[in-house]
Amino acid sequence: MKKIAVIGAGISGLFAANLFNRNKKYQVTIFERNSFINLKEGYGIQLSVNSIKLLNKIQFDELENSNKFNPEKINFYSVKNSNKICELNISDFNTENCKYTTLKRSSLINFLKKDLEKKIKFNNAISKIEQQDQIVKITFENNEIYEFDYLIISDGVFSKSKNLLSKNKIEPKFNDTLAIRGIIPSSSNIADKKNISLFLGSNFHYVIYPLSHDGDLNFIAIMKYQLSEDEQKDYSLFNDDIFINKILDTVPHVNREFFNNIQDLKIYPVFISQDFFKIKNNNIHLIGDAFFAFPPSFAQGASQSIESAYELFKSIEDNTESSFFKSRVNKTKMVNYRSKFNQFAFHVSNPLSTLLRNIFLKRLVKNKKFLENYLGKIYKN
Repeated sequence: MKKIAVIGAGISGLFAANLFNRNKKYQVTIFERNSFINLKEGYGIQLSVNSIKLLNKIQFDELENSNKFNPEKINFYSVKNSNKICELNISDFNTENCKYTTLKRSSLINFLKKDLEKKIKFNNAISKIEQQDQIVKITFENNEIYEFDYLIISDGVFSKSKNLLSKNKIEPKFNDTLAIRGIIPSSSNIADKKNISLFLGSNFHYVIYPLSHDGDLNFIAIMKYQLSEDEQKDYSLFNDDIFINKILDTVPHVNREFFNNIQDLKIYPVFISQDFFKIKNNNIHLIGDAFFAFPPSFAQGASQSIESAYELFKSIEDNTESSFFKSRVNKTKMVNYRSKFNQFAFHVSNPLSTLLRNIFLKRLVKNKKFLENYLGKIYKN
């Protein structure tokens, strides 16, 4: 029986653990540095069909429909005047059993951890990783030492495990943007509560989408913003009311009243990966944001975390671990390019550029060949 260690109880780590846990050839243990998994925050995530297909392998399709939603369209609007630009039918990529899905991140985490409660060790911060022949030895800050056949690192964009292996040479970069998250009550005056609404503005865009049937809506805005190096490191800053109000004062005037009605509003800096880190040892692998973190403008963060976990599971099952890194890099580069391009296109400021962008958008959302290339290559495994 192969012993598997998973570092980090996020989406990618828990999904990977589920896959190994269902196979009697493996014994899996999950190490989480926090004392619990936070299920209180109701912020949302989007899952495209590539990840739903994989989640269904562990019975995600049996999750109650009241806990998830299947929007059919993305409606594009202008931040400046709220006029609709065009719409994209994302349901065109759906199959009977795999549909574009939105839900609370906490709902997905709760689903992923339900069969793993006894497999998670909390309050375990890693301090040292050693390789001895084909065994990976892990030392934690409480001086406990464990040995495993495989180590799967999925502890996020600020992965301490990755830093230990790379000796802090591969660190994330501030993306010169801030993310503003919140919840819009179901009682709010939102015109379309059944689809995804994407508002495009000057150095600023935001997205609204349903989290469940007749429930609250998720709100996420991405704003261009410069922070000093000290501000990037000062996490207390993003809980400071004065700083938060300073940020909100930069929101386009036409949206100020709308922002005042958003609940549980939080602001945090967006960090992305600059490069890939290849681990020479085929017994140690990175997945999820620890492998690579994208700008959040293509809604693929969660889906790629799920996809990378499944690809790693299959490569270990098929004894093709050496090819995992290369294949994952190829897919990641495609997603990263689209994420960066989307952010650029969503944030154009020049009136002429905005006009041309909108003209092209109206044409491209109806161009099946373009959509198959731009979205289909990502949405289809």
